[in-house]
Amino acid sequence: MTGETRSYFDGGLLQLVGWTLLGWVITIVTFGIMYPWALCRVYGWKINHTVIEGRRLKFTGSAVSLFGRWIKWLLLTFITLGIYSFWVRIDLEKWKVKHTIFIN
Repeated sequence: MTGETRSYFDGGLLQLVGWTLLGWVITIVTFGIMYPWALCRVYGWKINHTVIEGRRLKFTGSAVSLFGRWIKWLLLTFITLGIYSFWVRIDLEKWKVKHTIFIN
């Protein structure tokens, strides 16, 4: 296996803790309105520090593009008395993958 085809993660623990804490604080202070922003920050940090077979990944999603979906998912979950929440995780993973690309 050559150095070009290595897969690795180069993020640090302090960065993860920082983004996670900031996300929680902002989510709590805004009563959940900024949760999509927090998700994008933490997920973007994870993806942007990931290299697969020598190719770095990049997250292109934004809180603005997630916010509309998030409202829809919350409404559907409320209307279906929580049943739709089982699909929210899958829909969120689909959204994340759709906004993840290789940059080299």
